[in-house]
Amino acid sequence: MLTPLDEIICGDCKDVLEKFPDDCIDLIVTSPPYADSRKKTYGGIHPDDYVKWFLPRTEQFLRVLKPTGTFILNIKEKVVDGERHTYVIELIMEMRRQGWLWTEEFCWHKKNCYPGKWPNRFRDAWERCIQFNKQKKFNMNQEAVMVPMGNWAKTRLKRLSETDKRRDESKVESGFGKNVSNWLGRDKVYPTNVLHMATECNNRNHSATFPEDLPRWFIKLFTKPGDVVLDPFIGSGTTAVAAMNLNRHYVGIDVLEEYCELARSATQAMPQRKLPI
Repeated sequence: MLTPLDEIICGDCKDVLEKFPDDCIDLIVTSPPYADSRKKTYGGIHPDDYVKWFLPRTEQFLRVLKPTGTFILNIKEKVVDGERHTYVIELIMEMRRQGWLWTEEFCWHKKNCYPGKWPNRFRDAWERCIQFNKQKKFNMNQEAVMVPMGNWAKTRLKRLSETDKRRDESKVESGFGKNVSNWLGRDKVYPTNVLHMATECNNRNHSATFPEDLPRWFIKLFTKPGDVVLDPFIGSGTTAVAAMNLNRHYVGIDVLEEYCELARSATQAMPQRKLPI
């Protein structure tokens, strides 16, 4: 079977992806239902059962992802009986046994999060975006996500010390070092793994819409125009829209027909593209 490009498919992603060929997807970026969340829509999965529920799906993700591809999982553990549940950590460990490499973890800082507290904790203003790969060498275009240098450079680079002009080894012997003079004359630098993005204020009739900037950032980093981006929990279609805006192909899957129709409407509203052959 050929990969159904630029389509929104209704069904359980585990069953749908079983019909896909091996090694056909360049990037998977998704935010699945969190444990015990959205019971009225996705039914809710108890935290104790979450890993068992998710692993058959990551098995298919592993099969359809290209060897040079990347899987970004936006997920957050919840608090149960006053403490953090460990299902995200358990999932990472089981996915490693499944054959995945846990390559990196990005922190999505929700910069417009409103205040709040509970008796023993404060409101979360962040979520995990965990990066998995099939091999150590994968496609990555770091220059595509560079950011402006910032005002710190005006004073920091004005007068360089002798250590700034060579690789200055870490004083704690971590093996890391820096050469500050490398940034002279540059107007852009590489970002950190903390992504400062506002949450989606208009949920577009979906219970958990993430901002388009989130999949857009990962699509720019891990793919090139014409590549194929999969979101197996497509929801309102945000990932598909981000892929279209960046001239990539998309495949979206969702178990609920009402969300598939929502995603189709979002993609159909986009202008026509000319994709690389």
